[in-house]
Amino acid sequence: MPVASRLAVAIAVIAACAAPAATHAGHAPGGGIWKAAVPTHAVEAAFDGHDPLGLSAGKRIRADCSLNWVDPDTRERYCFASGTSLVVFLEHPKANIASAVAAWSRLGTQRP
Repeated sequence: MPVASRLAVAIAVIAACAAPAATHAGHAPGGGIWKAAVPTHAVEAAFDGHDPLGLSAGKRIRADCSLNWVDPDTRERYCFASGTSLVVFLEHPKANIASAVAAWSRLGTQRP
């Protein structure tokens, strides 16, 4: 998939994650099957738990770490706001981490 197409997918995912979730039959927004695995305690994660693809697009999207990936080289945990974000990230994890680190600095936060 060309870089422009991957970027378009990532931006669409980020926009969807930033939009308020609809409620269904009394369920809280953002609920659903994926939320069954939300950690019950604080999880230490890179970027203070923000989605790396969101950061790369200039947005701080807090993730609850129910979807995460641990870098096998550094053992650093990265949290994702959606399954799509995780899948897109895993196409090129090292490049996406580098992009997120640069964005994290631009956004005026400390390095993860």
